[in-house]
Amino acid sequence: MVESIRSYHMDTFGWDDVGYSFIIGGDGNVYEGCGWANEGAHTYGYNKKSVGIAFIGNYQKKNASQIMLDTAHQLIECGKAQHILQEDVRVLGGRQVIQIASPGNYLYKQIQKWPEWSANP
Repeated sequence: MVESIRSYHMDTFGWDDVGYSFIIGGDGNVYEGCGWANEGAHTYGYNKKSVGIAFIGNYQKKNASQIMLDTAHQLIECGKAQHILQEDVRVLGGRQVIQIASPGNYLYKQIQKWPEWSANP
């Protein structure tokens, strides 16, 4: 699945790599896209100042698994521990800053419960 995303981003858009910084699989594995150090292409206007984490799946009508949510939190903590992310890092859904359904209605409700979630971009 990750290779399909990579091929789509590279072949369709002509990007050097996946537009997301990281991708979380349904099994809780983290797949590196453009990583911490490279600017992503996930949220126009916010790419220079954000890290894009994608969750594999469609969350319009179902929740993301707990293992995926736990992995996302571990990834955020990893970024803070490495001083890549600020201690007061804020989590936003793509729909808060651009016209997109991401991350899906159910996942959006889930991330609103996170302590890092921010209602304001």
